[in-house]
Amino acid sequence: MGLGYYMIIGVITLASWLVSNTLKRKFKKYSQIQLRNGMSGAEIASKMLADHGISDVQVISTPGRLTDHYNPQNKTVNLSEAVYNQRNAAAAAVAAHEVGHAVQHAKAYKWLTMRSNLVPMVNISSQFSQYLIIGGLVLGATSSFGYWILAAGVALMAMATLFSFITLPVEYDASNRALAWLENKHIVTREELAGSRDALKWAARTYLVAALGSLAMLAYWVMKLMAASRD
Repeated sequence: MGLGYYMIIGVITLASWLVSNTLKRKFKKYSQIQLRNGMSGAEIASKMLADHGISDVQVISTPGRLTDHYNPQNKTVNLSEAVYNQRNAAAAAVAAHEVGHAVQHAKAYKWLTMRSNLVPMVNISSQFSQYLIIGGLVLGATSSFGYWILAAGVALMAMATLFSFITLPVEYDASNRALAWLENKHIVTREELAGSRDALKWAARTYLVAALGSLAMLAYWVMKLMAASRD
């Protein structure tokens, strides 16, 4: 596949590792800052939903670590066991962030709607893009059949890259909604808010690194495809 391919993989892997490790350290640090109001992540999520007039979303506990997410299909805010039960700045940040997605859903936030519409196609593209690219290379990208197999793989990869960039405003907006609510409703102190903001900032950077990595890989394969078309 060439030196360039492995260099891109190496840079993406290193960046992802650095951001992931920093995120874990940040969450560990802010998990030590106990909330003065004594509210758990579940209680914070429930209050934020109520304050936004959302009564049809359930807050539930889900197994695992960093498994927190909002499910728009069954309208549930899923909080990992630690976030659900703990009463610290990190738990407050995560709980409010996931409710931020529920607020987006309730308000039909356009980027979330667009992202949700792309999910079925991205599930397919993530499964088959690499197989098609490898198949195109095996068949020979300079042959007509091999070229179109490779092109199909690159097109599916482009869909996944588009999805990763659409995810960015969804995640940043959810964090902004969470922090604004935490501050405006005086849920957290100034120190606790600073910890929540820093934790969410690093969480968002995981999505940014993933999007840039996806774009770099797409650019590499587009150049390969263009080179094949000239041969």
